[in-house]
Amino acid sequence: DVAAFVRFLEDLLTAYPTGKMALILDNSRIHHAIALQPFLKKHPRLQLVFLPPYSPNLNPVEGLWLWLKADVVNNIFFEKFYTIRLHVSQFMKRINKHPMQTIDRLLVRL
Repeated sequence: DVAAFVRFLEDLLTAYPTGKMALILDNSRIHHAIALQPFLKKHPRLQLVFLPPYSPNLNPVEGLWLWLKADVVNNIFFEKFYTIRLHVSQFMKRINKHPMQTIDRLLVRL
């Protein structure tokens, strides 16, 4: 939600206390929320840059979601939510062990 996004932006501003910052974002409603505008006005060094709509080839995380769906949830029925969480967590741990191979695989999927 917007409050969580604002907390994330506050954490970024704290971690990087000086200089201008540009964030490249998708067009989620949260990123365009009216409730976000006062925060952005208060922090002019923070600039939000939006990807064009419907451009998954510019957003590598889209490849990650496709890969995760294919590896973890495709054609599988999970009776309990915690089971899905466990499988997703195991997937993320596996791909984080070899980040460069993960990036190569994501770029191929796009």
